[in-house]
Amino acid sequence: MTTLTPRDTPGTRDTLTRDALTVLQPGFTGTTAPDWLRRRLGEGLASVGLFGRNIASPEQLAALTAQLRAEREDVLVAVDEEGGDVTRLEVRTGSSFPGNLALGTVDDTALTRAVAHELGRRLAECGVNLNWAPSADVNSDPGNPVIGVRSFGADPRLVARHTAAYIEGLQAAGVAACTKHFPGHGDTAVDSHHALPRITADLATLRERELVPFRVAVAAGTKAVMSAHILLPALDPDLPATLSPAALHGLLRAPVAEGGLGFDGLIVTDGMEMQAIAGTYGIERGSVLAVAAGADAICVGGGLADEDTVLRLRDALVAAVRSGALPEERLADAARRVRALGAWTRATATGRDGGTPTPDVGLEAARRALRVTTTGTYEPLAAPAHVAAFTPAANIAVGDETPWGVGAELARLVPGTTTLTYGPEDARAEQVLADAGERRIVAVVRDEHRHGWMASALDALLAARPDTVVVEMGLPQAAPRGAVHVATHGAARVCGRAAAEALVAR
Repeated sequence: MTTLTPRDTPGTRDTLTRDALTVLQPGFTGTTAPDWLRRRLGEGLASVGLFGRNIASPEQLAALTAQLRAEREDVLVAVDEEGGDVTRLEVRTGSSFPGNLALGTVDDTALTRAVAHELGRRLAECGVNLNWAPSADVNSDPGNPVIGVRSFGADPRLVARHTAAYIEGLQAAGVAACTKHFPGHGDTAVDSHHALPRITADLATLRERELVPFRVAVAAGTKAVMSAHILLPALDPDLPATLSPAALHGLLRAPVAEGGLGFDGLIVTDGMEMQAIAGTYGIERGSVLAVAAGADAICVGGGLADEDTVLRLRDALVAAVRSGALPEERLADAARRVRALGAWTRATATGRDGGTPTPDVGLEAARRALRVTTTGTYEPLAAPAHVAAFTPAANIAVGDETPWGVGAELARLVPGTTTLTYGPEDARAEQVLADAGERRIVAVVRDEHRHGWMASALDALLAARPDTVVVEMGLPQAAPRGAVHVATHGAARVCGRAAAEALVAR
């Protein structure tokens, strides 16, 4: 018999409370399911979000998801696995897949579909059945601090066709796609993890640019769409999209004949602990407003991962229904949609054929995405080099625990190669030159166009050593320079390997 916690009352087994638990997608700490989470799954909780802290190996992940399914067979196990910079399966090693910008640069939808299918196959094999991906954002602002290489590109139609291919590949492997960040996070100069971004584009621009990939995603059958914590006055002058009935019900849900996208699947919020929501509305009020606006699943747990958070949100939703602030039928509809997706994933898993593994498809994509520019005659690296990794602060979506760069792969090909990291405080050319000695320098940058300190250090370094190699692993907006310039269009492990191979190739 389950023991009630102090936050429980004898009435917490009713339909209303079960529905309130059902719409939550919480995280937790640890690599096994804690007792409180297993208990709440028995009481109505229907989704769990996994992060890098929960994953140590494929075998451990499979055991964890089996634990969860022992409590509830149709549980949605979600993860933020975009591939590329944003990886949870390979958070400590770097991804086997290059990420969206690399795929968009190659512009081969069959390749994108194959990459997404292999990624989905690996997720399904570990028991994950909902992926908070792909990013369908059109990267219209190259200074965007949070999207960048996570986008397929700046052309809405290119982004649309690769979004569709990604959805098809992922869902063919039995994993539900959650296309994000509706209605489009690509034109923001602010990271919504830290504050509330504002997009001033008019509705006509939104329809011709941001909404194009989402319209195609709906047509491609995406099972879920994730809302963005962004303010678009053309849609709603007061509320960010996650909390806006105009954005979620009036645009995403509304029939095509009425100017909407006609989406009938699951609407998932971005993380409610992000400051764009938590710092302005608080997560309890924000969650109530989101469900009232049309959201079906409340994602929380990137930074808040405990039972108290789940109970606070459950109680806030129940109280809102009882006070009349949230219609009971809206909460019931949201819970129904969560359970419907759980039923789809369960049925899909039963008849799933993962197909033939294609472990090298990500490396193939990374190699094809390379763009190499040489100045004069380039001598391939044959002797040990010094890799100077100019490293900016990682955004929260990427995290700072995932390794990136070319150093490890170059050292594997040319033993004796060393790597040192240089940040804004110590990125001085004289220090790099002293550390390198007589060795060839490989300068690795990430979004040079966004970081003045990085560009200045590179200027001085190239003036002193024109034979320096430059590897850009972010958005390649700055003009190519150096004896050879390699644009990888992503910082995943396979991007580093592809670049290292190019630098030593005869």
